[in-house]
Parts: sequence; structure tokens; C-alpha cells
Amino acid sequence: MSPDTQSTTIPRHVRHGSNAGQPVSRRDGVLKVTGAATYAADNHPEGMLHAVIVPSTIARGRVRSLDVSAAKAHPGIVEVITPENRIPLHFDPNDKMPPFGFRVEVLQDDSVRYVNQPIAVVVAETLEAATEGARLLAPRYEEELPRTDLDNGERYDAEAVGVGAPAVTTAGDIDAGFAAATRVTEAEYYTPPQYHNAMEPHAVVAEWNGDHLTLDMPNQALRMSAASYAQYFGIPVENVLIRSPFLGGGFGSKAILNGPQILGILAARQVGRPVKLVLTRAQMYGPVGHRGRTWQKLRLGTDAEGKLTALHHTSIGATSSFDDFVEPAANTSLMLYASPAIRADHKGLRLDIGTPGPMRAPGEASGSAALEVAIDEAAQACGMDPLAFRLANYAETEPTSGRPYSSKALRECYEQGAASFGWSNRPLEPGTMRDENGFLVGWGMGTAVFPCPQFPAEARATLRADGTALVETGGVDMGQGAWTALAQLAAEALGLDLDQVEFHSGRSDLPDGGVAGGSGHTASAGQALSNAGSDVIAQLSEIAVNDPDSPLFGAGNIGVVAGEGRLYRRDDETRSETYAEILARAGRAELVGSGKSGRDPASADRFAMNSHGAVFAEVKVDPALMQVKVTRLVGAFAAGRVINPKLVRSQYYGGMIWGISFALQEEALADRRTGRIMNADLAEYHVPVNADVPEMEAILVPEVDPHVSPLGIKGVGEIGVTGTVGAIANAVWHATGIRVRKYPIRLEDLLARR
Repeated sequence: MSPDTQSTTIPRHVRHGSNAGQPVSRRDGVLKVTGAATYAADNHPEGMLHAVIVPSTIARGRVRSLDVSAAKAHPGIVEVITPENRIPLHFDPNDKMPPFGFRVEVLQDDSVRYVNQPIAVVVAETLEAATEGARLLAPRYEEELPRTDLDNGERYDAEAVGVGAPAVTTAGDIDAGFAAATRVTEAEYYTPPQYHNAMEPHAVVAEWNGDHLTLDMPNQALRMSAASYAQYFGIPVENVLIRSPFLGGGFGSKAILNGPQILGILAARQVGRPVKLVLTRAQMYGPVGHRGRTWQKLRLGTDAEGKLTALHHTSIGATSSFDDFVEPAANTSLMLYASPAIRADHKGLRLDIGTPGPMRAPGEASGSAALEVAIDEAAQACGMDPLAFRLANYAETEPTSGRPYSSKALRECYEQGAASFGWSNRPLEPGTMRDENGFLVGWGMGTAVFPCPQFPAEARATLRADGTALVETGGVDMGQGAWTALAQLAAEALGLDLDQVEFHSGRSDLPDGGVAGGSGHTASAGQALSNAGSDVIAQLSEIAVNDPDSPLFGAGNIGVVAGEGRLYRRDDETRSETYAEILARAGRAELVGSGKSGRDPASADRFAMNSHGAVFAEVKVDPALMQVKVTRLVGAFAAGRVINPKLVRSQYYGGMIWGISFALQEEALADRRTGRIMNADLAEYHVPVNADVPEMEAILVPEVDPHVSPLGIKGVGEIGVTGTVGAIANAVWHATGIRVRKYPIRLEDLLARR
């Protein structure tokens, strides 16, 4: 099956009436589990060559020499691309491309700024020849001492953090707040560098036909990326086609242009043949983004009743020596707890590393990992139950602006999660619970929060003569189930069963589906699809009510409703007819409707918009070895309207599992002497496997939000991480009485303080 076919013909799930709100199984599931799904690197156009990146093995310095002649002498080598012979680009890679582009390394000079930076590209007839040619280049360096940590990095005042967020935000008089406090709780926290490590590595298959470019690649923002690649190579945007029907995970890393993919495209242009470039697992640690490490400090003032008087959250975020993505960790404290004074501020730390970037819950994951532990520490200082403390400091309006929430069912999340978990049986003092085997047992909780953005998006819906429909949007399914949820929304708007709707997606030449990021894709592309379907129904209704031969004739003022492939007179449902009958009598082969989405600026200015949740964790700790095992997780989440509860639960589970990874396992370890990451593989870069995943429950708390969008949809993909990390850390303290403020929590840290 070709990429063109796969991206547009999806097996129909035969289930009548299974539209929005129903737990429909993934439409693409059979293709994936049978191996029929084609990912970027599975494409092999005729005459294709293989390209291999030559990564730097030092973190700072210059490339002194490359043995190009030795590499070119190897059989099968077609070209060796270095800074000396690389063809020019139309856009300067040292500039940052809007809207959130990064500076990239595409052989513009011989400088080395981090380990795994591309320093050459070898193109060959086979992957084996290209790999051997890369080895034969045998680079020599002029090496400088790398900056690898807080003690030798360059601190600076960040102008902005994340994707354009303020580096400093203050509400209220922070000094007066602390002066009014009965007690002040203060602590420092560390979160490590983490790498996306999606199952599918970054890859590109690039083919030029004159000045037309076709790309097979995993990509989270098709139309935006097509425009960026067009700028890099100086061609019209309509000449760029990106095909991305399937993504083997993205987590933010595949929404951003990166050097290796640009080099793959450049190589294809330079040699005049299609080229495939796929990063190895080790090469993904550097040039394609990661979650930057943070050093955070929280200071909380509380009064005699346990209410916050001041909250000050500071964070130092690591970034590269040449770019400015700083994890917006401290901004998490702006969203959750009522305090008359709040301050969040950030500083950057320049290290000789690849530039960090957005990674699942960027800022919120790292920030909540510190904030939720600090909240527990303040509760402990006040002698209060952690849940009671959070309820005492519940924010009825957004703490820093005073804006009302568009909706907020966090109280219900607390209540339902605590009831299911059995939180009322939790003893206040740590180290007092043991199981039948003598293991220490601890219970902890954390509050989950994540914004709910809506991006501009477009869609098209075509009603066919037989009453079925084709709906199209250049959306992205990186595993979240977009092919299914988006089709459900389109079917609902069209008044059709899901099996009557054909869904096309995964191509940049379709209407712009927006960005699959920020947990906003369903809200964005889904609203556009819903509007496109509504446009079709409006056109169909206009035809019917003005047709004297229609049973709906004259119902213009009364109105009609759509459902089950028919239009019904609103005041008399016995008067109806099928879509096919209306089109046939009008002599129309099809009706085409369009739709767009974008948040109402008035609502965005008036309301604070977030998803909320509460996570409760149980851990068991071996008292001799201090080995920690998460044994139970209960998460209760409120995220507006739920389109597909089966897919939503899957996302919540995935987020909570990532929380286990963050709290107990995940960390990239760098050699301070060289800057090399020592565990750049999936054997030693630990993430949870099935044996690490406990009994889990995800509670879908009902929530109606009339302001966030006409459909009332928020996002679910990232919120599950945010409450879970702190919940696990707090549970470890409750089991052991030992407060570890460095992630991941390791048994040696517990043993050292036992």
C-alpha cells in the first residue's frame, strides 16, 4: 500500500450510531498490529540512496580534519557532504524561523557545539556502505573543555521561556506575603535531562522533482513544516508535500524542524536522487530536542490556618550555548493555588548540549514535580493532611489574574479520586504503614493541571450522492487516536454513522489541520471538521426547504435537524428524507463544505482555561534495600467534553506511566569530562516496562465547558504526567519518612539517609 493510499483510506469500523462520546476502537489499529502501516522509513522510491549522519564525539571545539578521500574510496559511496562542499540554503540556519523555530546545525561551519551534532553526511547506494563511509571519515578535533553542569555553565537572564512565555511573572506583594506568614517552607528540587525516545526514530525520505519536493517523514505540524522547508530551500510552499500518515510517537520532538532532516533533504538535492536518512537511537540524543534539566527552589509562606500567604517559585533551566529554549517550570505555580502573592521567575544556564525543546507537558511536568512536593512539605509543616491543605488553598479564580475559569471540576476530581483510592484511611505520620510482607507502604497525591490551547485549523467535508461523506484535514495521529476521534466529530456534525464517513489525513496538501501538540489537536482540527460538516448540512437544508417536491419544503423558519443520514423537519419528524434523495432530485453529485477553528479572542481574554485532575499513588518500599515499587495509581481528571472515553483513558494511562518514569527511572547521564551521554540507548535509558506498571484507574470526571470552544473539548494527552510525579514522590516520603528532592528517586538516595 502506497503512502498516498494509506493516508486517505482507513478501514471503516462498522458500528452504527458510534459517533462522538462513544468508546470506539482505533480505526488504524488493525493496520498497526498487522504491520500494514507504513512509517516514513518504510518508503523506498526508485533510485533511492541512503544517507548517514556523522555525529561529533566531542561537546565543544572544532573539526580539524575529515578523511574525505578514504570515505569516497569505499565502494558504493556517492557523496560526502561537509561544510566545504555543502550546497547553500536559502534561509540562514543560524536564524530562528517563526513561529517557534530553532537554530539548527546543517554543516554551516566547522564548529562543534554538542555531542552528536552532525559534522558530515555520507550518501551511498546502501546503508552499509554509508555507515562504513562515515566511519572512515575519522574526524580529528580541536577540543575545548565542555560546560556540562551548574558549576561551570554560563548563567544568564532569559528574555522568555518555553515558546514565548514570560520569564518573570509577579502578582501581589511577595515580600509582604512572607512577612505575614506564620511559617515559611523552603526547599530545592532537581529534575534531570530527559529524551523523547519515541519508538520511531526521526527519519526523512526526500525526493526532488525539479523544484518540487516530496517528503515522507514523521511530523506533528504538516502545513507549518512544509512552509518552513520551503523557506529553507527557496521554493514555493505549494511545491512541498509532506506525507505523514503514521507516527511512532512524537511527544513534541516531531513538531520542530531539526538539522538531520534538513540535511537529508539537502543531500537529495545535492546528489539529484531520492535519499533516505534515519537517525540511530544514539543519534537522537542531541540534535532533535529533549527536556532540559532544571534546578528549582520553592518558598511557601502559610498562616496559622494553613493558608498560603506567598508562593515564590524560581527555576534555572539548562539550554544550549547557541539557543534559548528554557523549560518554563516555575510558571506551573501560576495556575493552581490561591495565594495573595505569587512570583515565578526563571534563569537560563548555557551548557554544551543540543538545544532542549517541547517534551510532553513542557514546563508543567518539571514544575509540578517540584511544586506538588513543596505543597506536601508545607502541609506537613502545618500538621495538615495533604488533601485538606490543597482544599484550604483551592483557587476559585486564576490566582495571578483573578479571571474566572472557563470550567473547573477539580473539587470533584479530588473527591472522586480520594474515594476510589481510600485516602480517608491514610495516617498522617510517615513510616507507619506496612504490608503483610513487611514492606513499607506510602500514600501520596498530586494535583494535575495543563492548559487547553486551540490552534487555527481547517477542514473540508464532501457529501456524496450515495449519502456517505469524505472528510479531510491535514491532521496528525502520533498514537493518540486522532484518526478515530476526529472522524467521530465529523460524523456527528454530518448526522451520519461513523462507518459512512471516510477520513483523509496525514498530508500537507490537505486543509491545514494545525499542530498536534499542547494537547490541542482534537479541539483544533475537531472543531474545523465539525464546522465543515455543519456547512454541508446547512447547504443541504437550503436545497431541501426550497424544493416544492421535498417533504421539508417551507421549513426554513422552523428548521431541520440531521441524523442517521436524513434531514427531519424540526416540528414534525415524520416529514423527512435521506441525503441521497435530496441530492438526486437537485441533480447534485456532491456538496462540499469547509470549516475553520480558532479560539474566540474574547473568551481567551476573559477566562482562564485549563484541564485539571488529581492523582493518588501507593508505593511499597523494601526496608532493607530501599527499592521502590509503585503498586497503585488512581487518577481523576476533568477535561471538558470527552469524544472517545476509550482513547481518553489510554492517554491518561500513558501520562501516569510517564509519571512513574519521571519519578523513579528516567534520566540521561552525561560524562562531565566529555559531555557524552553515557546511556544513549533503550537498554540503559530506563523507562517503564509492563512489570513496572501497577494497578491503574483513570476516572473521567464529567465537565461542561461552554467557553473553551463550541464543542467544549479540552486536552488529555499531557495532564496525566503532571500530577503523578509528585504523587509518587510524596508516597515515597510517606512510606519512609525520607524526603528526596532529586529526580529520579534512587534507592541509593534513600539508603544514604535511612
